[in-house]
Amino acid sequence: MTVAVETGLWQLDASASTVALRHRTMWGLVTVKGAFAAVSGGGEVAADGTATGTLTLDVASLDTKNAKRDEHLRGADFFDAAHHPEITYAVRSAELRSGGTVEVSGRLTVRGISRPHSCTAKLTGASADALTLDTEFTVDRGEFGLGWNQLGMIRGLTAVTATLRFTRTTAA
Repeated sequence: MTVAVETGLWQLDASASTVALRHRTMWGLVTVKGAFAAVSGGGEVAADGTATGTLTLDVASLDTKNAKRDEHLRGADFFDAAHHPEITYAVRSAELRSGGTVEVSGRLTVRGISRPHSCTAKLTGASADALTLDTEFTVDRGEFGLGWNQLGMIRGLTAVTATLRFTRTTAA
């Protein structure tokens, strides 16, 4: 990336990271919000400044503050957590650009379906031992087999927001 981000291995600090989603439902009248309580990941910054890594979300940890809805989201109509317990984002390339923006490209896997996905993140903090990235992007749930839509209530894209804090690890 730059001298502001050290080369080497980095581990996601789950206690200082959040991944949340929001989606308009009930014909656009209600916004459902939720967050994943269990996130993990890590990556590596290479000598040329590029980064690769993986972010993993535990589907069963999605909390929308409505137990019945959460159970439905974990079920076969949506995430099918019994067969696909994780959502993963495999970062193939992350490059720091001017102004602290980071261009990220990779593969998003939801419900066993992988699709290429790119987004822009903002490097909001960096030191020799920690860095924080903020991002927001949209996902078309239909591309991942999440097509359940009783009476046409669920339309549009799902917004995903993430604040990801990584700490530098020491080599074993």
